[in-house]
Amino acid sequence: MRHLRTRGFTLVELVVVIALTGVLASVVAIFLRAPVRQYVDLGRRAELSDTADTALRRIARDLRHALPNSVRVGAGCTGTNVCSIEFFPTVGGGRYRVGSGDELDFTRADTSFDVVGPMPQASTAHHVVVYNLGIHGADAYSGAAAATDVRRPISGVGAGSLSITSSHPFPFESPGQRFHVVSSPVRYVCNPQAGTLVREAGYGWPEAGTTGTSRLLARGVSRCLFTYEQSAAAQRSGLVTMQITLSEGGEGVSLYHAVHVSNQP
Repeated sequence: MRHLRTRGFTLVELVVVIALTGVLASVVAIFLRAPVRQYVDLGRRAELSDTADTALRRIARDLRHALPNSVRVGAGCTGTNVCSIEFFPTVGGGRYRVGSGDELDFTRADTSFDVVGPMPQASTAHHVVVYNLGIHGADAYSGAAAATDVRRPISGVGAGSLSITSSHPFPFESPGQRFHVVSSPVRYVCNPQAGTLVREAGYGWPEAGTTGTSRLLARGVSRCLFTYEQSAAAQRSGLVTMQITLSEGGEGVSLYHAVHVSNQP
């Protein structure tokens, strides 16, 4: 009976195979490292871009409902410093009655007036603003109790009328008999030093000095810039520009957004 001889791998052959496999793996890794890194970097950039775009669109959506002439940018906004932009959000508006019925009287501290047309969304948590020019003597930020303020708290909402708390007459009549209903101010604060962009709200009216709440919109903020420009030739509109840079893992994206706001009081 013939016996078949079997032969296995020698130690030398096994070492050679392992060495060749290592060389091949190193070569393949060299060629795959760049595409894999590019894929990871692309995903990171896409995530940063999405975060920045969502934040800027949120600010732009709020700004389109800002009270005319109420947008203001904080001092010292140079890109790497803390930047803030603040405004009064409008929740409604309409026209007040003049000449008959319960008209809005500008010669005394009138505490009620009829609304011409549909009633706006309003409650006792809101204020009425008439002809805000954003200047001394007609500035919604000056305080509701000031004789020159254009803002009054709503004390009651009736069927086709509004009651307000007023100790002084409104300083100016609106040429179009228009009024706005606003909520307390909203502020967006971009802090590159902390790497955050937050939305602050609920901190009350300027004269109240209360503390509100903040909502985080973005992390990894390394630079931000807010500007507000009002053309001398077109005083009825303003332009807000926003630039934000987000960085993570050596990658960074910078987005720019511009919003036109109405300044027709």
